[in-house]
Amino acid sequence: RMSQPKNPRTLALFDVDGTLTVPRGEITSEMSAFMKTLTGQVTVGIVGGSDLPKQKEQLSSSVLSLYPYNFSQNGLVAYKDGELLGETTINTFLGEEALQRIINWTLAYLSKVTLPVKRGTFIEFRTGMLNISPIGRNCSRAERDAFEAYDKEHGVRPAMVEAMKSEFADLGLTFSIGGQISFDVFPQGWDKTYCLKYLPAEDFDEVHFFGDKTDKGGNDYEIYEHERTVGHKVTSPDETRKICEELFF
Repeated sequence: RMSQPKNPRTLALFDVDGTLTVPRGEITSEMSAFMKTLTGQVTVGIVGGSDLPKQKEQLSSSVLSLYPYNFSQNGLVAYKDGELLGETTINTFLGEEALQRIINWTLAYLSKVTLPVKRGTFIEFRTGMLNISPIGRNCSRAERDAFEAYDKEHGVRPAMVEAMKSEFADLGLTFSIGGQISFDVFPQGWDKTYCLKYLPAEDFDEVHFFGDKTDKGGNDYEIYEHERTVGHKVTSPDETRKICEELFF
């Protein structure tokens, strides 16, 4: 177990990109040192959307031993004091039958869609979601840019999402169109609030959350707005540090 902070019943949860690091960058030595000091004051947890290897690249290869709580993929993979608390995958959650319904329907739907170009990898299976790309993820940069422009005009992705919403209304899925060429399909509630199930309300008096994508549609929105958290919108690691200094020291 890690040493107890001064205020163990105050929990501070942090997004990674834009909050502890510049987007997709690594944490600075100054910010890293500050976070270490913070662990002496309050209970600290990391809640990232990326997977654990990516988090280790950005924060530290020993991230699991630096902070008491660690959540990657929004909490689908959860650690406490360096020990695995739980791991959830979309296939165990949905079951093989429902998963194949989605996959088979997707392949059939895309077989009837004609685009300026089509390449390969139309469905990417990930731990917590299916990523569906009408053009296929194997397209080149130029083809990706061209599809984005074509999709803006013809609404290929929005139309497919609407069709899936009615086809799979019974499965309780969320559809999120992001990036240039694809959209994500995942169970409702698999946003960052998922991590809260590992944080018993009776263990904490205050739960603070720090994130930058806190507007509706951003991946920090649901946890920022959640009744159990005190949300703090930040625009940089410097601002995160400033608010923490005011609140916890």
